[in-house]
Amino acid sequence: MKDPLGIGYKKANNQDMADFSKDDTKKLFESFAGLNGLSNGVIGDVKDAVNNNSVLIDQEKDKCVALKKRMGLMSGVALIVGTMIGSGIFISPKGVLMSTGSVGLSFVVWLGCGVLALMGALSYAELGTMITKSGAEYAYLKDAFGPLHKNLGPVPAFLFAWTSVLILKPALFGVVAMSFGLYAVEPFFPCGPSSTAVKLVAIVCLLTISFINCYSVKLATKVQNFFTITKLIAIVVIVVGGAVMIARGETEYLQSGFEGSQTSPSIIALAFYDGLWAYDGWNNLNYVTEELKDPYKNLPRAIMIGIPLVTVCYILTNVSYLTVLSPAELLSASAVATTWGHRVLGVMAFIIPLSVVFSTFGAANGSCFTGGRVMFVAAREGHLPEVLSFVHTRQFTPLPSLVVSTLLACILVLMGDIFALIDFFSFAAWMFYGLTMAALIVMRYTQKDAYRPYKVPIIIPIIVLLCSFYLVLAPILQNPRIEFLYASIFMFSGLIFYVPFVVYKKELSFMRHVTYLFQMVFCVAPSRYDRDIVE
Repeated sequence: MKDPLGIGYKKANNQDMADFSKDDTKKLFESFAGLNGLSNGVIGDVKDAVNNNSVLIDQEKDKCVALKKRMGLMSGVALIVGTMIGSGIFISPKGVLMSTGSVGLSFVVWLGCGVLALMGALSYAELGTMITKSGAEYAYLKDAFGPLHKNLGPVPAFLFAWTSVLILKPALFGVVAMSFGLYAVEPFFPCGPSSTAVKLVAIVCLLTISFINCYSVKLATKVQNFFTITKLIAIVVIVVGGAVMIARGETEYLQSGFEGSQTSPSIIALAFYDGLWAYDGWNNLNYVTEELKDPYKNLPRAIMIGIPLVTVCYILTNVSYLTVLSPAELLSASAVATTWGHRVLGVMAFIIPLSVVFSTFGAANGSCFTGGRVMFVAAREGHLPEVLSFVHTRQFTPLPSLVVSTLLACILVLMGDIFALIDFFSFAAWMFYGLTMAALIVMRYTQKDAYRPYKVPIIIPIIVLLCSFYLVLAPILQNPRIEFLYASIFMFSGLIFYVPFVVYKKELSFMRHVTYLFQMVFCVAPSRYDRDIVE
């Protein structure tokens, strides 16, 4: 087995491990600290962590520092639901209706998007219970294609990490924070808030959430659970309000059915594209598999509870909207839920914008929680600077990766139109979803005997694979723009760094000093994945 700390580690037998005491553990970390230039204060923190049993040491197996399992089934469901339901369903769920042209077909698309998201998530459930690493797509692409060729095999995983770490995850984090900022400051600016005020509040949101996630995984999951409950309460209010209006006979707009439905396949594909944007987040639990208790059971269960729940919420919420608002009014409203609230809730209409603030904060917390794990796992596998895979010696949070992810999100928020950036890179997300489905299919043949606690029917990943490539091509063919080319060039530009730093393992001399700085300032130490420890 590879030496994890560079101090002459070798595979120990059970008797050796039985003799491995706390004093030995202290010596182990002191040796590591001496080799890597840790300060005396950090050495003391590591010693204290060992004395307090904070360091996860499996004395029956290997010596290892790792993230702890602190997420149960409820927290897993809350992470899925809380990140899927952001601001879109409250602010602008009109993309689907605009593309479909009719009320009836829009409901069909919402349901179809939910089914497709569930099929994708069930495929991820097989991958997540077979490969119990965090990192979702990155881990699956690397395990599937990495063994096929020494240098070319890891390329898909590296390009995913490159695109996700630098653009997709920070941009999503920033977009949700911007939505939070908009609704948080809007009541104080009757004529509309300035972009500067929105960005400042968004930055405060990003830093607050980052602090929570850096401080404690347990606190971050409690925050996620609380804000998920609040957004579900808001949706219940909207659904019940719509039911009351239906009971009063307000069904005029619903009765229009499929009148005016679009028949163009490309237009309907764009409707699915808009709908699936609202369902984005269905794979988020796979990013933190190592921190999920009993992932063999809780990963599939959380998926089977969370995604159908979100699908039902989306459909019933749109039914409620179209009970009160005509299709034309829904399409012209800048904030659909707020318009609905003024008509149905009267003086209590303030509940809706408050709910959007809560919902976006919870979604941003989930984005931070999962986004940092991609960087953490990629660094641990040698595809990013090693220091980004370090964890705090007491709190056991991936602090360096969370800090860097937050800084990237702040930069994107301050730079300009982050929403346009998301639009042009969204096709990349579905490209990697499709590659992950291909990875599952490949491993059915290359790893036939691998243990699979949950196994999805092979037709499901095939369907998701075909839909993924269609969704990649649809927006480009429907509205070809030069920005899509720029986005593609950026994705593949990662190969410029892959060849020298991954293939030839070149190192930048100043990174040693950066690593020392992170260790001294943030009190972090290296981590290592071990299947025996995370299971």
